[in-house]
Amino acid sequence: MNARPRLFIMMVLEFFIWGAWLPLIFGYLPSLGFSPTQQSLILNAFPIASIVGMFFSNQWADRSANPERVLALSHLIGGLAILGCGFTRDFTPFFVLMLVHCLLYVPTISITNSIAFANLSKAEDFGMVRMGGTVGWVLAAWPFVFVFVNWDAVNALHPVGFINWIGTALANPLVGDAAKAATRWTYIASGAASLALAAFSLALPKSTAAKTTKKAGEPSAWATAFGLLKHPYLLVLWLVTFVDAFVHNSYFNWTGTFLGTPVSAGGVGIASNWITPVMSIGQVTEILTMTILGATLKKLGWRTTMIVGILGHAARFAVYALFPTSPGMIILIQALHGVCYAFFFATVYIFIDAYCPKDIRSSAQGLFNLQILGIGVLAANSICPWLIQSVYTTGGITDFRGLFLVPMAAASLAAIGLALFFRPPQHGPTDAVKAA
Repeated sequence: MNARPRLFIMMVLEFFIWGAWLPLIFGYLPSLGFSPTQQSLILNAFPIASIVGMFFSNQWADRSANPERVLALSHLIGGLAILGCGFTRDFTPFFVLMLVHCLLYVPTISITNSIAFANLSKAEDFGMVRMGGTVGWVLAAWPFVFVFVNWDAVNALHPVGFINWIGTALANPLVGDAAKAATRWTYIASGAASLALAAFSLALPKSTAAKTTKKAGEPSAWATAFGLLKHPYLLVLWLVTFVDAFVHNSYFNWTGTFLGTPVSAGGVGIASNWITPVMSIGQVTEILTMTILGATLKKLGWRTTMIVGILGHAARFAVYALFPTSPGMIILIQALHGVCYAFFFATVYIFIDAYCPKDIRSSAQGLFNLQILGIGVLAANSICPWLIQSVYTTGGITDFRGLFLVPMAAASLAAIGLALFFRPPQHGPTDAVKAA
């Protein structure tokens, strides 16, 4: 098997791991009886891991070992940890296991990016490889439509014909304790995928770090990566990335609740077993946008492509705010997720690989994942619950319109900031960074 199919499979497994547990955890933690503080601690394990990983795992991948071996060890231990989350309902072991998993998993997102770029002849081809991650996320979402079906109720109705059987099944989701019990399978599936990737990592193409030794007096890879922020265009992009990451994670914090809240309480009223598939519509369109990302970058350039991605967030939250009683529009607008992710976040990864030195490839990716997966998520997980529960909810009724105008405004301002202040050099990218 040549390099590209292996890199594609790597991305499928990498994002299946995350996509299996993330969409349902926001509702699962309260069902376990965890307090708001305990929920925040568990949710913030992911961004904290991104911050910690910037200084350890990415440094290790850049300087001390073959990245694919780092990947294998991380997924072996991290896979066992997330697997354990499916077998406990007590806070302390759940939190510890989630923290261990995140500390080992989050840096692998940067490492898989660096492995991919190291084995691609053109950075623009990254979109086609990263599309595997989108496929993995979709594969993680759809099987749970059937896991969360109340099969006792379905069998009691004795439907006639396959189509009627499917329709009856999808119309009878699990609720209450039964749904809570079924949710543990999301962690079991995630752990199984992680262990599979640990084994598969050993079959990945070799991509030995560009520099495996550190000379006396030479700065560490992460310190060199932070030094890149002295370039104004990279600093602007780094700050805009924080805002977009906050907006992106506001979507994950609020959309499941918005979709599942009854119409009488201001929500969309979608059945619980359909929430994850509806949200995965964006991942389906992401496959298409990843396919055309290379051509889009050549046509529109870095800045315009990223602005379109940020404005996709603004448009999605505008529909949420202005058309909350139109389920059809709410469902259709999920398609913009593909534009939001591919045209901004994937483009950022490609831009960083093009404009930064190759010997700090993982750490340079980690610098921006510090915002995408770390500080931006930390801010969203800390602010979003407060906004939805304390600021915009009164008497059990949430003002979703006012709530969604917040990320809409933030995304709009980020797009304006990028348009006005992001001015990357036009000549040799890596040379431009070294010469400045």
